[in-house]
Order: sequence, then structure tokens, then C-alpha cells
Amino acid sequence: QVQLVESGGGLVQAGGSLRLPCAASGRTFSSYAMGWFRQAPGKERAFVAAISWSGGDTNYADSVKGRFTISRDNAKNTVYLQMNSLKPEDTAVYYCAKGQYSTSWHIQEPDFGSWGQGAQVTVSS
Repeated sequence: QVQLVESGGGLVQAGGSLRLPCAASGRTFSSYAMGWFRQAPGKERAFVAAISWSGGDTNYADSVKGRFTISRDNAKNTVYLQMNSLKPEDTAVYYCAKGQYSTSWHIQEPDFGSWGQGAQVTVSS
């Protein structure tokens, strides 16, 4: 069973930046895609970004393209979400997830088998 632990959440002003690391346990991290999702208050959880097993391919929700960057360090079993130019509408609990496939094309929740506990990100206006 893979365990995922997010960190780095917090309160930031609009226009600011945050980086969320997600550390994974287990020996299969480097074989699978990883993803980030978020759930805003009163809304369903939504896809944010995904990265292939090698880090060579990425996929983003339209709402974060050009502002967020997903990356991974397979030697450290860690995936990152760098968030720049943050907006109040980015306020949400952010979850990292381990994919059941190796590519970044699969972005639906059933495509991910393990989830972290979530990290709160609050962007003030």
C-alpha cells in the first residue's frame, strides 16, 4: 500500500506562490504517473495536473495552465506542484494521487488508486 503525504500548504496573498511537495512510500513510485487534484469549498474534487512516470509529459487543467507546474524527483519519491500567480479561486484542499497508469493522459479520479490526506491552500484577495 502506497502512502502519500502532502505538505507546504498555507495562507498566501493573491499573486503569490506556493510549492506543494508530496512524498510517497513504496518502491513503485517511479513506474506510475502522479497527479494533483483540488476540492474547493462546496465543490467536487477536480483535476489540476498530472505527470508521466518519467516526468517527460505533463497535463494541466485549463484553469491553471501557465501558472502551475507539476514535476517529480523519482530518486526522492516526491512529486511537486509549483503554484504561481495564485488567485482567490485557487483556494482549496489539494490532494496528490498515484496513478494506475504510466502516462499523464489519464486524468479521471478512477485512474488514481492512492490518495494523500490533503493540504489546505488559502489565497487571500
